[in-house]
Amino acid sequence: MSRSTGGSALDRSFEEVFRAAYWPLVRALTVAGGNREVAADSVQEAFTQAYARWSRLARYDDPVAWVRRVALHRLIDHERRRARGTRAVERLGPPSVDHLPEPAAFSLTEALDALPRQQRIAASLYYVEQLSIAEVAYAMELSEGAVKY
Repeated sequence: MSRSTGGSALDRSFEEVFRAAYWPLVRALTVAGGNREVAADSVQEAFTQAYARWSRLARYDDPVAWVRRVALHRLIDHERRRARGTRAVERLGPPSVDHLPEPAAFSLTEALDALPRQQRIAASLYYVEQLSIAEVAYAMELSEGAVKY
């Protein structure tokens, strides 16, 4: 996403937002989805869409909130496709047995993986990206009460 220094102020503003927000978003979505590459792809797609709309988004109070919401939708779409594929494979073969790890070996990642998707996403945005309850609610299109729950 590098642009020449001769670009417009709008281009430089986009680049500054991208540089400041890319890795924190990837980190949070990695925790939420459990896959860094999928998280990075989701964030990249969201920033690609943001760049195409930057003349409008640059006027937003928080254009990163828009990018976060789009990236979250991409991540959720990926999880849905993966889950459909997993269900199809399970229908074709014997059912798998899920085993929980021993309590002593239970890591934060495994604990988050045990949460339902919505709770895992909310926890990662709140604890990893350190968003406020209101920002998490906006990103997930939920009420603040639902995020607190």
